[in-house]
Amino acid sequence: MPPTLASLVHHSALKLTVRAGGGRLDVPVRWAHVSELADPVPYMEGGELLLITALKLDAEDPEAMRQYVRRLAKAGVVGLGFAVGVNYEEIPGALVDAAEEEGLPLLEVPRRTPFLAISKAVSAAIAADQYRAVTAGFAAQRELTRQALTEGPEGLLGALAAQVNGWAALYDASGAVVAAAPEWAGRRAARLTAEVERLRERPAPASAVVGSGAADRPLSDDRHDDRIELHSLGTGRHPRAALAVGTASAPGTAERYAVHSAIALLTLTTERSRPLYAAQQRIGAAVLRMLLAGEPDHARAVAGDLYGDLLDAPFRVIVAEAASASRPHADASARGAAGAADGPHARVEAADPFGGLVEAIESAAARAGEAVLAVPEGDRLMALVKDGGAAAAACARYATAREGARAEDVAGPGTGDEGEPVVGLSAPAGPIAAAAAYRQAQQALSVARRRGRFFVEHEQLAAGSVLPLLADDAVKAFADGLLRALHEHDATGRGDLVASLRAWLSRHGQWDAAAADLGVHRHTLRYRMRRVEEILGRSLDDPDVRMELWLALKTTSTD
Repeated sequence: MPPTLASLVHHSALKLTVRAGGGRLDVPVRWAHVSELADPVPYMEGGELLLITALKLDAEDPEAMRQYVRRLAKAGVVGLGFAVGVNYEEIPGALVDAAEEEGLPLLEVPRRTPFLAISKAVSAAIAADQYRAVTAGFAAQRELTRQALTEGPEGLLGALAAQVNGWAALYDASGAVVAAAPEWAGRRAARLTAEVERLRERPAPASAVVGSGAADRPLSDDRHDDRIELHSLGTGRHPRAALAVGTASAPGTAERYAVHSAIALLTLTTERSRPLYAAQQRIGAAVLRMLLAGEPDHARAVAGDLYGDLLDAPFRVIVAEAASASRPHADASARGAAGAADGPHARVEAADPFGGLVEAIESAAARAGEAVLAVPEGDRLMALVKDGGAAAAACARYATAREGARAEDVAGPGTGDEGEPVVGLSAPAGPIAAAAAYRQAQQALSVARRRGRFFVEHEQLAAGSVLPLLADDAVKAFADGLLRALHEHDATGRGDLVASLRAWLSRHGQWDAAAADLGVHRHTLRYRMRRVEEILGRSLDDPDVRMELWLALKTTSTD
């Protein structure tokens, strides 16, 4: 505790006597200052005990004393010490009345007590309080470290909550609550997701204060007026996690030491070192190559316990590629200009288009206790996630959110897509079928590109139609070339061969049904089909020819 007027009054060596304002002696004293100025307010910071002898004051003038005391109180002076036996044998009544009226503590300082003794007493008390705070802070740091090593982040949060007499919560990069202490704090922490997301948008390290604090109620009360500090965790530009600390009022020195220690320890536990991360990437790449080569036993031996039971349970393969990967030379000058304008951070994000996707997958997996194997390979990202797990769902949500953001873009589809990943997801597979699952993910990725989508699952290919796959410039060119002679014939007005061919194929070669659809005699339709064969130089009895013509008609009809 810092020194107070009460502690100075009870100091046996000072012999101070309270003459006014006895009800406000519990106010902390930040310093003791001597000033004989008639108006010392410009030199006050607040929290001082002002010591005077009234050398330049008319201390017997009631109005002058009321104005003098009122100025001191307004400036934040917490007390007035008056030395008797110097200029006045006793404190003038005008000053006593003014101090009592304003509620400002007035202390009588005997002649044998020099002001220097009071200043030393205040200074020694402040130093002792700071020493206690530092000592308590170091003790808290040791306890937090012990909890972090033995119990992990959950134990650390519990110790921190006890140190600050409040609550603490840990968030992942997505703003979801990972752990909270005490248990009731999880509800309060969950309401701060929006604030955590805003904190994440600021360059790290970042902090923010939410709420004003209310010391007259227990913090377990679920209202929203406690004081909450938010701190980002991590050493990169975007924080990997965040810490929330809720207290009834602003933390003191010892509590502040505890909070900063918790930030450092949680950063160490949440931030992976670069060499360790690089080593994990190399192991992951080796495990993936073995799985794709049909060597699941070797893959398990190399992985050990690193990926839990991921390699034994059904998993899905994710293949992601930057949206600009298929058109690396398009708009190169425009992208270069944009990169120069946006600065180094924009270029870093452009160089790592998978950062957000990996972060979403790994955060969801960490909350669900799942293992994830994610390895970037050049312009692609490959990942193994548990089938039906939180990571697979997070992948779908992330890509779907990108599609929704693009749909709402007032500039139209395609604007700003170059840095976004396009994702293909395989069907569930086991270790033996990893290579097949990889091919499925590649096929889904290819379809996603053709359809202008950010995300496609392999199951959607079988459940949908093959016709969207024909939306390719090469396929359309083939269809136009195949049907061009028929369109040129119809343009002369000598018959409607294209419509007749479409009706005949749609009726599976049934002459009467197709003729009825066209409103012509079946002999007329037979004549037209012979003309189609003559013009194309191909027989309609060949099923391959009928298939190609039907697909060509369907492709050109979608233009």
